[in-house]
Amino acid sequence: MLFSEILGQDHIKSHLTKSADSARIPHAQLFIGPEGSGTLPLAIAYAQYILCKNTDGDNTNGNDACNLKFRNLSHPDLHFVFPVASNSEVKNHPVSANFLKHWREFVEETPYGSLFDWYKKIDIQNKQGQIGVDEALEIVKSLSLKAYEGGYKVMIIWMADKMNTATANKLLKLLEEPPEKTVFLLIAESQDDILQTILSRCQVLNFGPLGEKAIVDALVSRQNIDQKTALKLAHQAQGNYNKALHIVHKTDDGLPFEEWFVQWVRAAFRAKGNAAAIQDLIAWSEQIAGIGREAQKQFLNFCIDMFRQALLLNYNAKDLVYMEPTVEKFKLENFAPFVNGNNINDIFKELSDALYHIERNGNAKIILTDLSIKLTRLIHKK
Repeated sequence: MLFSEILGQDHIKSHLTKSADSARIPHAQLFIGPEGSGTLPLAIAYAQYILCKNTDGDNTNGNDACNLKFRNLSHPDLHFVFPVASNSEVKNHPVSANFLKHWREFVEETPYGSLFDWYKKIDIQNKQGQIGVDEALEIVKSLSLKAYEGGYKVMIIWMADKMNTATANKLLKLLEEPPEKTVFLLIAESQDDILQTILSRCQVLNFGPLGEKAIVDALVSRQNIDQKTALKLAHQAQGNYNKALHIVHKTDDGLPFEEWFVQWVRAAFRAKGNAAAIQDLIAWSEQIAGIGREAQKQFLNFCIDMFRQALLLNYNAKDLVYMEPTVEKFKLENFAPFVNGNNINDIFKELSDALYHIERNGNAKIILTDLSIKLTRLIHKK
């Protein structure tokens, strides 16, 4: 993977290539960045730069045979770990090695893809993936082997925040006493869920959201979209190239988030002193509880975005409003007056708490029903 193919993040590219050129390669680095910012493709390009001994600031001037192996991610000294769960093909003790074929396809097709996209790719239904203790044994086993080409070995751990405690503790031992010439590249969207002991042993690189110009240029050159449309899409994407591609290809996972949101807030409006509307909220909670935890988390994040957009519109920050709801008879400008400084903090807190409890396998129906009843009170707060 060429550095020149990766959108934006020029200062990080420069830092990584210069550190490799000067033989100052930290044994453990943590790439922190939001979805669609390019953490994974940049980690792969950096691994290629190290393993193939490239020296030109890109991956075009080193070991040709080595660079060729990276085209399909088949270099024997490049190792991947990522969240998995059992599916129809892998019934028991799933580890990353069981899904390498799917992983290579995923990276080739959607290098900026999200965790949700990955779970869809391996069809784990309603399960939440994790990096479990079986994976820790595989990591130790992989890194105990000598480097195939006699140089470095690189272990890329994607979504490292999905490691359970047992795995994290085993990894900690490796980070404290790393095998010779072994580089760990951990990737996560937030460092809050990374164990502090692991965090303290990694050099942290923070990736910002992509600039609109980088997304516009990519949409024009790679997707053949006209400049005006690309500008609008880049604004909607909010620094997330993966989101921009989903909008372009209309692949929003087939889940009617807008419809569910509108159904929810309308029922919450009606529910004040109306027992029948409370039943509607309970029915809504049952419906959302049946879609799987990852989809629930995606939906709650969508709700947070909708409330944030309504607040911006209410305070006349129209230039920052990018959502354009398409549900019949629902207009954001009509909804906006009900989202204000008196209730927005409480609304965000309740949505964040719901996300937290769903992430930790709480009963989704109870969590969503409780959230809905609280919204009924908050939405009417003057």
